[in-house]
Amino acid sequence: MVFKPIRPKKVSSQIAEQIRSSILAGEFNPGDKLPPERELAEMFGVSRPSVREALNILSAAGLVESYQGGGTVVKSLIETTTGPPLSELIKAERERALDVIEVRKSMEAWTAYYAAQRALPDDLRRLETIVAEMEQNLGGMKSSQDLDANFHIVIAQATHNVVWLHMMQSIFDAMKEFQQGVWRAVYLTEEDHRLLYKHHRAVFEAIRDRNPEKARDEMLTHLTFAEQRSSVYVRQARE
Repeated sequence: MVFKPIRPKKVSSQIAEQIRSSILAGEFNPGDKLPPERELAEMFGVSRPSVREALNILSAAGLVESYQGGGTVVKSLIETTTGPPLSELIKAERERALDVIEVRKSMEAWTAYYAAQRALPDDLRRLETIVAEMEQNLGGMKSSQDLDANFHIVIAQATHNVVWLHMMQSIFDAMKEFQQGVWRAVYLTEEDHRLLYKHHRAVFEAIRDRNPEKARDEMLTHLTFAEQRSSVYVRQARE
C-alpha cells in the first residue's frame, strides 16, 4: 500500500468552506452582502489576499457575485439564467403573476407546515415582531407591504431548509413590482388591512403552537384571498 503525504488545506479554501457553510445554512439570504474584505480578514485572522482568493472560489462556484465598489453579494441557489427572468415575464404579461401565486399556494402551504415543526425561538420572535408591527400599522392605515413580504421570507427561513428559502426569495424578488401595484390599487379599505393582519396572525399562531396542519390551512386561506384580490388588479389593468 502506498500512502500519499498529508497536505494542509490552503487558508483560502478553509475560509471559502466556512462562508459556504453559512450560506447553505441560510445565515445569508440571496441578495445579502457579505462583510467587506477587510472585516472578513479581521474575523478570520488572515490576510486580505487570502479572503479575496476565497471569494473567488465562491464566485466560481456560483454562490456569490462581486461588484466593483459594491461588495460581494450572495446569489440565489435557484438557476435564473434559462429563459426570460420571471420579473420581466410578469411585466410583459401581468396574468403570469397569477400563475406565480398558484405556485406559491403549493409551496407556502408546506413552508408553513414545516415551519410549525421546526421553528426555533428566534424565528418565532421575528414572526411575532412582524405581526405586532402590522397591527400597529392598522391605526394609521399605513401599508404593511414590506412586513408582509418579510413575514413570508421568515417562515421560509424557519423551515431551516435553504432550498425553500432561496426559492421563496427568488419568487418575491420577481413579484415585488406586481405586489406594489396590488397594494396601491386593491388593498384600500380598513377592512382589507384588518383581514390581512388577521390572516398573518392566524398563520403565526399556528406555527407558534406547533400545529402544522393548521399552519398549512391558514396559509392557504391567506393566499387564496391574495389570489382573488390579485385577479381583481389584473382585470382592472386590462380595462
